[in-house]
Amino acid sequence: MELKTTGVAGTLESSDVMVTLEPAPSGISLDLESTVINQYGRQIRETVLATLARLGVKNAAVTVNDHGALDCTIKARVECAYYRGCRYDTDGAYPWGGEIA
Repeated sequence: MELKTTGVAGTLESSDVMVTLEPAPSGISLDLESTVINQYGRQIRETVLATLARLGVKNAAVTVNDHGALDCTIKARVECAYYRGCRYDTDGAYPWGGEIA
């Protein structure tokens, strides 16, 4: 699967994260804003990039606006934005979480 359009997931509420994935010509660019960037910026970046790698994303412009989300929330938001951007809708059979290769 590849990104066909912009996918967005999450909110700007406390303890959540808004992730936007857009198709890009080459490579992954990551724009990260966070209320806890000084403490957890490196971990957030690693979590986003590892999730994209697990999903097989090679080309995307990624915007992350974090408000103190846990790693599991960040992973879920990245996956959801990706599937929304791919327009993945084969009868709701989403390969969430550990099912993704």
